[in-house]
Amino acid sequence: MPAQPLLQFTGKSIYCTVADAHIDPWIPVDKAIITHAHSDHARWGSKHYLAHKDSEPILRLRLGPDISLQTVEYGEKFVINGVTFSLHPAGHIIGSAQVRVEYKGEVWVASGDYKLEDDHVAVPFEPVKCNVFITESTFGLPIYKWQPQQEIFSEIDNWWAQNKSEGKASVLMGYSLGKMQRILKNIQLQDDIIYAHGAIFTLNERLRAAGFDLPELTLVTRETDRKLFKGSLILAPPSVDSSTWIRKFNPYSLGYCSGWMALRGAKNRRAVDQGFVLSDHVDWPDLNRAVKESEAEKVYVTHGYTSIFSRWLNENGIEAGEVHTMYGNEDESEEEEAVQDISAGQESYEEHKESLDEDTVSHSTDRAL
Repeated sequence: MPAQPLLQFTGKSIYCTVADAHIDPWIPVDKAIITHAHSDHARWGSKHYLAHKDSEPILRLRLGPDISLQTVEYGEKFVINGVTFSLHPAGHIIGSAQVRVEYKGEVWVASGDYKLEDDHVAVPFEPVKCNVFITESTFGLPIYKWQPQQEIFSEIDNWWAQNKSEGKASVLMGYSLGKMQRILKNIQLQDDIIYAHGAIFTLNERLRAAGFDLPELTLVTRETDRKLFKGSLILAPPSVDSSTWIRKFNPYSLGYCSGWMALRGAKNRRAVDQGFVLSDHVDWPDLNRAVKESEAEKVYVTHGYTSIFSRWLNENGIEAGEVHTMYGNEDESEEEEAVQDISAGQESYEEHKESLDEDTVSHSTDRAL
């Protein structure tokens, strides 16, 4: 009988049978190891949680102050039923981690979501060598190649300045967790008052109270004098674009930060004035780089362009397979758009295959571990 895989893909999670522990379960379990605090990876109802210490204020805000939560440092080893676990920086958002699992000399790594570019907020991604690498592929298509982030932040600064000169408010939408902290840390702020929707304000205050160096925000309330919004920057989650909340900022320009803004037509679908291509996930070159640096003999692809990326890896000498999970919908307002974009991408593999860089993946299949 063949040996049981160290990690298995069940209808609940990425599961370690020996440890009886689940990584990012999507239904309640006894022991949940959490890669990061986005809602598609950290769900309510489990008996006990374990995560990186920087995730604690966010998890307690989102899952409840009284959850049973153990936290560890990056690189700190903990053993469950003889299986050695450790968390390593993923660079996705504050507290995000890859989960390294070792048992009897075999090493698996579950990446969670990640990016390689240092955003000056999250601890930067660190490659972890392993036998098997479990990766996301949210933007696993060669059309996705991000500009250096400082160019995007300069675009945001210029857009805001232009709106200010025209007497408009600048309403900028993006994920409350991850995107907004990154924007606040990198745009040019002087003595400006930055206004925020309640979801962003509350999270920012919780992180500031936990010691994170983030600018102070001003909460938008019913009592806020609307004259103050003229020329100001207002941060909001994606859901506000179809709500009455946004009307109070008239006249305004509506901007949106998302990796999906790289696609033709995405800005029109969202009905925004300005799209900024900014993602907290790896692009195509860095996705391949992460696989290469893991030195894995086998790769599993959990969400995103799973069939395209696993096929590409197999065609380039790396054994790979796609698996079904419930990850990938960090913000419900983007879910439908993301599904549409990924479905379109499944049909475009042959179209883009000729443009793939032959040097994107170099891998030795006879390397001894």
